[in-house]
Amino acid sequence: MSSSKLNIFSFSGKNKILHLSWMAFFVSFLVWFNHAPLLGAIATSLNLDASQIKTILILNVALTIPARVLIGMATDRFGPRLTYTILLATCSIPCFTFALADDFTQAAMSRFLLGFIGAGFVIGIRLVSEWFPANELGTAEGIYGGWGNFGSAAAAMSLPALAIVFGGDDGWRYAIGMTGLISLLFSVVFYINVTDTPKGSTYFKPKSSAAMEVTSVGDFFLLILMKIPMYAALFLLLWKLSPAGVDLLTSNTVTIIGLLLIVLFVIEIISAYKVNKAIFTHPVEEIHRYQFKQVAVLNILYFATFGSELAVISMLPLFFAETFELDMVYAGLLASAYAFMNLVSRPGGGWLSDKFGRKKTLLILTAGLAVGYWLMSLIDNQWPIFVAVAAAMLCSFFVQAGEGAVFATVPLIKRRLTGQIAGMTGAYGNVGAVCYLTLLSVVEYQTFFLVIAGTAVIGFITLFFMAEPKGTIAEVNPDGTVELIGVN
Repeated sequence: MSSSKLNIFSFSGKNKILHLSWMAFFVSFLVWFNHAPLLGAIATSLNLDASQIKTILILNVALTIPARVLIGMATDRFGPRLTYTILLATCSIPCFTFALADDFTQAAMSRFLLGFIGAGFVIGIRLVSEWFPANELGTAEGIYGGWGNFGSAAAAMSLPALAIVFGGDDGWRYAIGMTGLISLLFSVVFYINVTDTPKGSTYFKPKSSAAMEVTSVGDFFLLILMKIPMYAALFLLLWKLSPAGVDLLTSNTVTIIGLLLIVLFVIEIISAYKVNKAIFTHPVEEIHRYQFKQVAVLNILYFATFGSELAVISMLPLFFAETFELDMVYAGLLASAYAFMNLVSRPGGGWLSDKFGRKKTLLILTAGLAVGYWLMSLIDNQWPIFVAVAAAMLCSFFVQAGEGAVFATVPLIKRRLTGQIAGMTGAYGNVGAVCYLTLLSVVEYQTFFLVIAGTAVIGFITLFFMAEPKGTIAEVNPDGTVELIGVN
């Protein structure tokens, strides 16, 4: 850990790492959601119908489910510096191909591949945790997540205007292509200026990258149980793309992909058993144990918080445009207020967690989340626009502060597994987004918001099973000595 204090006005030591981390996340979100404020122009240019637009919204978050798990494993194995650099550079390619798309199929495939860049978030969670102590970690992770998440708001506020500046029917193509170029260039900046840990610190790696380690038999079965919703979300997406949905895939293709998903699930179970089989015969020493139920609770909370944020920032411009009969540029600017709150809300959630405790903060914020979405379900064309925007901003405060509180807890569970835990919890955010956006394709906006409120209530209940992080995390140095890392 760096001994200097957290100072957002400093660009040296651990503060430099924090700034470069949130900038990398900002760029990844700028690219990931560069389509949302330009959907009207994209739909007109490519002759897309309403069903195809909603399919693109779902595809944009689909691949991020397995990607966050894989990127979490890669981060723990190869380090944040290399992993983030490669991700930013390679994901500029589907960004360029989306900008050059001539029809729905090309746009859909590019958008699907761009879902991989949404996995960048988990890389920074591990990197920041390497540089900041527990008493500053919630605030630092909140700044990382909140300021980085602002990339979606920046896209909403700037890209429509940039498309107008470029002009013509292809203005949206140049605007989106610019974000790909930014991603490519920043990958170089990141690689040159970042190190995985402070000088002299050990970067703890998991015993195996094949599957997540657990420390009890009960936790093994809970791990398998928590894998099921991720595969269920992928099957939901597969149904959406089948002839019964938007007919993008043939019945035979759907069958083949479905069988592959089942095989992958079986392989995951086998890999998890191989990594953890020792716990069935030799109990893990108490000092090295962690409670996987902590991860399970955080998964559910991130389903409701980040899952709803991804869904809402994707649909909110259309919601405002249709509800209040606005043009898409103006509606996009209004909708950006929801994501704009990330600048203060997510760091605020992390700071509250540092100051008042993780569990207490999550209970309060999750309750506020449920109330906020209930309020949004009441919005109709009789509301003054400024009141509707204020309601969205109030709701987004609880959503994003809740996200900050979740990831103020994630790095305090097991240091060497932080990437994998962040990957799984982050993937649950995308599971939520796929579920919510699929729901949106078959129900009215009001029902959509009410269902999110209901899942927040479920998250609130599960919080009573979570234990407040305390004491130390035990990790083994390369020389065999045990290092204790404080978590409170």
